[in-house]
Amino acid sequence: MKNMKRMAAGLLAAGMAAGLVGCGGGNQSGAAADGNVNLTFQIWDVAQRDGMQAMCDAYTAQHPNVKIEVQVTSWNEYWTKLEAAATSGQMPDIFWMHTNELLKYADNGMLADCSDIVDTSKFSEVSLSNASGSDGTLYAVPKDKDTVGLVYNKEMFDAAGVSYPDESWTWDDLTDASQKIYDATGKYGYMAYGDDQLGYWNFVYQNGGYILNEDKTQAGFTQPATAEAMKFYIGLQQYDWCPDQNYFAETAPGTAFFSEKGAMFFEGDWNILAELQNYPEMQGKWDVAVLPKAPNPVNGDGRATISNGLSYATAANNKNLDTVKDVLKFFGSEEGQRIQGESGAAIPAYIGLEETFLGVFEEYDINMQVFLDMFDYSIQSVNNASRPEWKSKVNDELLKMYAGTVDIDTGLQNMQNIVDAASAG
Repeated sequence: MKNMKRMAAGLLAAGMAAGLVGCGGGNQSGAAADGNVNLTFQIWDVAQRDGMQAMCDAYTAQHPNVKIEVQVTSWNEYWTKLEAAATSGQMPDIFWMHTNELLKYADNGMLADCSDIVDTSKFSEVSLSNASGSDGTLYAVPKDKDTVGLVYNKEMFDAAGVSYPDESWTWDDLTDASQKIYDATGKYGYMAYGDDQLGYWNFVYQNGGYILNEDKTQAGFTQPATAEAMKFYIGLQQYDWCPDQNYFAETAPGTAFFSEKGAMFFEGDWNILAELQNYPEMQGKWDVAVLPKAPNPVNGDGRATISNGLSYATAANNKNLDTVKDVLKFFGSEEGQRIQGESGAAIPAYIGLEETFLGVFEEYDINMQVFLDMFDYSIQSVNNASRPEWKSKVNDELLKMYAGTVDIDTGLQNMQNIVDAASAG
């Protein structure tokens, strides 16, 4: 954690220093000579460009002196560029924040306080937490929310004579169906890859375990419920119907699914529209169900799905701060969130507008309602300030367990030690 703190402190000092220099001369308001204010808005998902542009157009129609340029880059390049921009004091006017990265920027004073522009009564505690720093202050405006569903190939189920997944399904049904599909078709069943949000986290919480405790200071990998779920999930690799992690290193489960190599995988709602558009030949062949539940959970009713959410942010030293915060206030308003939902970009974080997301899917034969239904038992995506330090180390330990170079009990203890040491500061 010490190295992480030094890096963040250096980022903060350099960024703030550069920002002060940038504000020392020129037009303090950031407005052009003609009175217009030109803003940049950076995102990482080309599939959401149109939705973001629609929101910007709605705002600028009401404020013709404001121009907003939506800029799209890849996920990896996005964060490299954002850190470089923070260091130089040249951050975009508006940018997306992911929970993986928010605390690094928020806790070190890089983001503007948005508490005065967010109607907190319109957002869930999970959405507000996803936009807050470690001190509980809102440093961003909630954008969207998501859940994880079970995507399945109807034709493979039909060929094996297996009923489609529904809310009654348990882990046992998942494994039984996978075996029957493999026996009947030679295709993979459930493709259990070593991911967190789209993989084992869901099973851990379904079984009543946890990855981080409530105050986010300690891990729960050695808790009985967590260990039981981890052993189940990792153990799926022993079956012929489940590819091993070497396979997934070369082929993502989604790629395998839409190549009709496997029957099931976990997917987030944020990817479904792009998959429907990218694989038109698959239309009608697949659908989505709620996640199967733990059959005998140690705690709880066996249901859980990981829920995350993005947010909109701006730099604390933005020279257009008043204008930008007015834009962000619109993005978080009922009108702005409705535009986002109706564009199909993502499920709005705004309570009561979830159904707007479904309209874009009316032309497709797909049950997107299940993603909304699962909010009733959704679990906030796991995160704390030290996650950038422990995330890759935990994943490395997971791969060792998959490879059999470390037994599962030892690996879980190692994971526990890694997270606890990083979280202790």
